[in-house]
Amino acid sequence: MPGLIELLRAMGDPSRLRILALLRHQELAVGEIALLLEQSQPRVSRHIRILEDARLVERHREGSWVFVRLGRGEAAQTLLRFADSLPASALDRAVAEADRNRLVAVQAEREAAAERYFAAHADEWDAIRSLHVAEAEVERAILALMKNRRIGHLLDIGTGTGRMAAILGGNASKVTAVDRSPEMLRVARTRLAGESFPVDLLRGDFMGLPLEPASVDSVVMHQVLHFATAPDLVIAEASRVLRGSGHLLIVDFASHDREELRRDAAHVRLGFSDAQMRGWFATNGLILESSEALTGGALTVKIWLGRRRSDAPSSPSTPHIRKAAA
Repeated sequence: MPGLIELLRAMGDPSRLRILALLRHQELAVGEIALLLEQSQPRVSRHIRILEDARLVERHREGSWVFVRLGRGEAAQTLLRFADSLPASALDRAVAEADRNRLVAVQAEREAAAERYFAAHADEWDAIRSLHVAEAEVERAILALMKNRRIGHLLDIGTGTGRMAAILGGNASKVTAVDRSPEMLRVARTRLAGESFPVDLLRGDFMGLPLEPASVDSVVMHQVLHFATAPDLVIAEASRVLRGSGHLLIVDFASHDREELRRDAAHVRLGFSDAQMRGWFATNGLILESSEALTGGALTVKIWLGRRRSDAPSSPSTPHIRKAAA
């Protein structure tokens, strides 16, 4: 851990204090911070590196973008509380207000980018939605199923727009949302920016999740598994990060014969049967607690809820998965 002098030295610059203040509102891309501070990106990167060395901030990459968030160590939180206790000058308050106003503009641009992304894919998504029951009905069924269950630390695999994280996060202690697409993570970040629960957004693949074993209490995969070449290995990887007695919720399609989804929408698997799901769950130490079918279109939406046995060993497939993901 950095010593006190190193920590104070890292904070001893007006630009770095401004960066810390902005990151208290939300995580930001390096380019966004440069825009907010009206400084060059190399200069901002140097400030961020100093803050990162002091463990006051953390960086993570999503495609070609690098995002920055506040460090989660106790030293960072203590120093920020100490800074809050000090009186601010009129100039400091004016600078902070101007930064916040620019931050609103950055958030507006994020929302506009998300709208453009949705517009570009609207026809594709609308065509799939037209084949099954309304999403609102699916979401009501999910909430009813999870109502009396402890969610704890929730992992949303393939978060997409962040919708599952949004509807289940209110009952979670923390949400980690993972997606392999930087574009979708930016959409999710915009959607989840105003939520009250803590959220981590990570780039990662469902075959090699960027989490430690037995580190989450609940896992949700909403309309994700049909993209998997080996869904049994995806379930094994979800089981690896799930604590004993934790829940795995999978929402996908029942088995069907709509080959156009494979051709036009990149679906690798044409739905799943209860027998398949029960077998994959059992292989990975999961008990299938319930299976619910939602009809109302050409495709039937299925909700499978499993619970990890508290005595179940780590998934035997894990070494293979981690190797395959490397």
